Amino acid sequence: MSESAFLSSEDVATLTGRKLKSCQVVQLRKMGIPFYINASGRPIVTRSAVEGRPPEIIKKTWEPHLTT
Repeated sequence: MSESAFLSSEDVATLTGRKLKSCQVVQLRKMGIPFYINASGRPIVTRSAVEGRPPEIIKKTWEPHLTT
């Protein structure tokens, strides 16, 4: 079983000590932990953000090869 790249809702609540999404966002900002907000307004934290690993590349955008 592989580990998710993101913390669960329960993990975020434990990390922040807050149950409400808005309070979790405030606490994550105070703690300096990077996060994303999903479509339902829930803060999404990458596992690497709290484990001290370099962030994983989720999707790299295409870049044109420019010649001079």
